[in-house]
Amino acid sequence: MDMETFKGMMEYCNKVCETNKWILNKDQETLNNLIVGLVENKINYGYQSCPCRLASGNRDLDRDLICPCDYAPLDIKEYGACYCNLYLKPEYYETIGTEYILVPERRPEEKEKKVLEYLRK
Repeated sequence: MDMETFKGMMEYCNKVCETNKWILNKDQETLNNLIVGLVENKINYGYQSCPCRLASGNRDLDRDLICPCDYAPLDIKEYGACYCNLYLKPEYYETIGTEYILVPERRPEEKEKKVLEYLRK
């Protein structure tokens, strides 16, 4: 699959859902925007970093943000959605039902600081 295309990234995200027993956000505009963000990051950085967080372009610094990010499983388990609301638990619409849920940031502040320091160089 060519993850530098919308279609390829959708295939990738659907495979992630299948593997993890998640679903994708059903709001087409939200879904499209997130997929486009992932494609742009894949093209710009060489990897699909989270489109809702600040990426550095340094794979080692951003490793925890490669979609699905390291924080997604716990976010989905606890809140029903990942930080971006791209991935949702299967019963999300039946149990939570809101169009968007605010998921607190789990990324440690020191990781964010390292990214900012890297970008200032």
